[in-house]
Amino acid sequence: MPESAELAGEDLLLDGIRAGDQMIFARWLSLAEARLRNSLRSFAARLDVEAVLQESLVRVWQVAPRFVPDGRPDALLRLAIRIARNLAISELRRNRIDLVDPEFLERALADAERLTSGADSGSDPILRQAIEECRRTLPRKPANAIDARIESGGTEPDAVLAERLGMRRNTFLQNVTRARRLLAACLRRHGIDVASELA
Repeated sequence: MPESAELAGEDLLLDGIRAGDQMIFARWLSLAEARLRNSLRSFAARLDVEAVLQESLVRVWQVAPRFVPDGRPDALLRLAIRIARNLAISELRRNRIDLVDPEFLERALADAERLTSGADSGSDPILRQAIEECRRTLPRKPANAIDARIESGGTEPDAVLAERLGMRRNTFLQNVTRARRLLAACLRRHGIDVASELA
């Protein structure tokens, strides 16, 4: 049975998890761990993802008896992802790591592009929607510049990308910088902390 189909049966496991059944929690974990770990991928270069993952699972276990599903699929998994991302943000802040590093923002947007295209089922639909809304609000030239940078995946120099768009290299870089700034501001207005949510 595909993992997504098995996770759709999360509701069947919730009663046992809420009752404190460790074997049922272990079963849920075996189905959810890959998606939970994947949600932390963009933090790998900045913090100990394994420690964040383990702490997240402890917290999920602790709150499970009081957890009330919202009626949508994968409710406990979505809660676990939210807990993990919040822990990661806290760790980044505690270590005074810049939450809006330009390269990080571009990698996160590229991940979001891949997730939105259906290449990965482990993404947060609310997050994807916010990213797409913010990208649609970008002015044309900054949008074109950052899209070109993302699509190239770092395989082409900025000068080549700029020429393709009919821009000077300096103008291209200014548009990329403007797009980053506008995207980060838009996502903050949506209540999304760039460093954790764009995973």
